[in-house]
Amino acid sequence: MSEPGYAFAEFRLDPADRRLTREGETVEINARYLDALLLMLATPGRLVSKDRFHDEVWRGIPVTDEALTQCIRTLRRALGDDATAPRFIETVPRHGYRFIAEVEQAGFATEAAVLRPAPSTWTEPFAAALGGAAAGVFGATAYGATGLVAPGIGTASTLVVLASLAFLLGLAGGGAVGLGIAIGRRKGSAWSIAGGALGGLLVGGVAHMVGTDLFDLLFGAAPRAMTGAAEGFALGGATGIGAWLARRADDRPLWRCTLPGFAAGGLAGLAIALAGGRLLAGSLAALAASFPGSRLVLHGLGPLPGAQGFGPTGLVLVTGIEGALFAGSVAGALALVRRLHRQG
Repeated sequence: MSEPGYAFAEFRLDPADRRLTREGETVEINARYLDALLLMLATPGRLVSKDRFHDEVWRGIPVTDEALTQCIRTLRRALGDDATAPRFIETVPRHGYRFIAEVEQAGFATEAAVLRPAPSTWTEPFAAALGGAAAGVFGATAYGATGLVAPGIGTASTLVVLASLAFLLGLAGGGAVGLGIAIGRRKGSAWSIAGGALGGLLVGGVAHMVGTDLFDLLFGAAPRAMTGAAEGFALGGATGIGAWLARRADDRPLWRCTLPGFAAGGLAGLAIALAGGRLLAGSLAALAASFPGSRLVLHGLGPLPGAQGFGPTGLVLVTGIEGALFAGSVAGALALVRRLHRQG
């Protein structure tokens, strides 16, 4: 047996159990405010007047308009909505409110035990780490396939080392950004973007510090033009934007959910390069230039424009591609793990 309920975006509302959930995790709302949300969900896209709220939610109890305003403000906070750019609740000045998101009828099991628990705190960061690692390995493999790494003696071993390095960096970067997104989302959707940026800032800063200190210790010198905190902040924020947009399109095919992540990451990569920053390939190029005996020779971009050398044009293109690959892969991994959780 099941009771009719409502589903919108990542939320489910079970009227019989008086429970609002976000991906299986209960969202706390007091009873009267839950009644107000149910009233709007019953007529999605249509105006619910202030008088109707007073009659059906407060049941004739004399209250001021400020009580209704506080109710809507609390609901928006619980849903991660924004009054200036509403995703769920739209204000109709002087008249009332309208629920503008797409609402579907949903069935809910009457036994609470059937409800799936929320994902573990570490599930999404782990998925993001795997997404970042996959992006790193794919990118390193693509370098060899497109001729970005010059062929010669030891090319195979060079690519293995490069892929291993890209795997570890992608794993750490994806995990840190994913953890930041997960922590930030607890405060609201917009905070997930800030969380991603701060996660990227942290891992980028640590990687730069450890890398330069290690080369100083072993070789007495280290390239300074290596990726760091600023690049991590920009790419982490772009990944957060991609993940946030993917959540808003959670009802669409997975490949469509990931497109904003690729776009945001690509734009961030281009901005990083144009501002003089570097990601993996640019850092490796600086590293190889600092050690003349290095077998890592980044000499071109294969079929891409700028193939006559790893110059400014090539650096901008490669950095944009790296940014797109990382952000899109991490956002896609987060979207995939949410879907797998919903499917049980």
